[in-house]
Amino acid sequence: MQALPACEVLIIGGGPAGATAAALLAGRGRDVVLLEKQRHPRFHIGESLLPLNLPLFAELGVAAEIERIAMPKYGAEFVSPWHPQPITYNFADAWDKGFPYAYQVRRSEFDEILFRNAARKGARTVEGCRATAVELDAGGATVSVQSDAGEQSWRARFLVDASGRDTFLANRLEMKRRIRQHNSAAIFGHFSGAARASGKAEGNISIFWFDHGWLWLIPLAGGTSSVGAVCWPYYMKTRKTEPRQFLLDTIALCPALAERLANATLVSPVTATGNYSYVAKRSTGSNYLLLGDAFTFIDPVFSTGVYLAMHSAFVGADTIERCLERPAEARAALKAFDRSMRRGPRIFSWLIYRVTTPTLRDMFMDPSNRFRLQEAVLSLLAGDVFRGTPLRLRLAVFKLLYYAGNVMQPLRSWRAWTRRRQIIQSV
Repeated sequence: MQALPACEVLIIGGGPAGATAAALLAGRGRDVVLLEKQRHPRFHIGESLLPLNLPLFAELGVAAEIERIAMPKYGAEFVSPWHPQPITYNFADAWDKGFPYAYQVRRSEFDEILFRNAARKGARTVEGCRATAVELDAGGATVSVQSDAGEQSWRARFLVDASGRDTFLANRLEMKRRIRQHNSAAIFGHFSGAARASGKAEGNISIFWFDHGWLWLIPLAGGTSSVGAVCWPYYMKTRKTEPRQFLLDTIALCPALAERLANATLVSPVTATGNYSYVAKRSTGSNYLLLGDAFTFIDPVFSTGVYLAMHSAFVGADTIERCLERPAEARAALKAFDRSMRRGPRIFSWLIYRVTTPTLRDMFMDPSNRFRLQEAVLSLLAGDVFRGTPLRLRLAVFKLLYYAGNVMQPLRSWRAWTRRRQIIQSV
């Protein structure tokens, strides 16, 4: 019988998580195969990055390449129709002043840079190759794939699922579940000619609350802006038109955003996604890991996706090295990885689940830095949740103030809670 093509580590998915893990492991001399179902460059949403992404770019050796395609983002603007003025949070005001900016990127360019970097580091990269089935056993994994060359199977000692929202392993192992606390849907496209702020604020992301959720405007290099809406499913079900017109109609419900787009032109197809919040029951097995969105996805409101994906790849690469080099330590390594995978989403989720509530809107639109609370929240928004920055006590105080605010306005809070409960139960 002819032997299957083999490698030490097989990675499914050539996005930020998979490409980062492949570059790190190949750079350490591991035999890595990286499979991508499409061909780069390809469109992807999720263009807004966090300041804590930048040290990861430097460690990968791609900082200069990313800078050339990026729009600098020094902060985030929040706009509410229930408050008189927008407010901007600048990353330079966070607890740690050493990460004053992030980037907005066109993901087709950004993802290709990371993918080609993995190849330069020695990974075997295969594009146009979709994983279709998997068999796990004590010695590793056998993965069936479909490509232009036909059907094939790969044998690997260790399997990494970085397939993003395809959630390859979670689906096949029947361990994916919806997060009912935050069922949302999204619709988005690219515009040219959107009005932008001047100076350093030109690249800031803008978040607009409205009756059915929130909308984003992300300025990209070259004059294009990404615009989209994250809405409760009941609103998406009201759609009677094709996606393009529905996005334009949704934008019209937010006068502040509509004004920014008054002279803009929609220059891309419009994409709509269904209920997309989910988590896998586990992130590891004896011979596999789930990275980034392959494990969990909550909501893009704070632009955490790419950062959590890349951070998981750094932790995952160390975990795989430990499992392969010192099998006796594998169980402890996998447990530590799982704790890391759950930490970031758990911290961000508290804010994400409440971001459309009146009390949290009030706190964002009228911030206070008493007890350095604003600095702590800014550090959270910058992605500073893994380095040991002393935020825990301040974030706990922030939560207490949120609950106190609900108590101070019980009728409003009750109505908001009742509405949210009805929405969740209707899905």
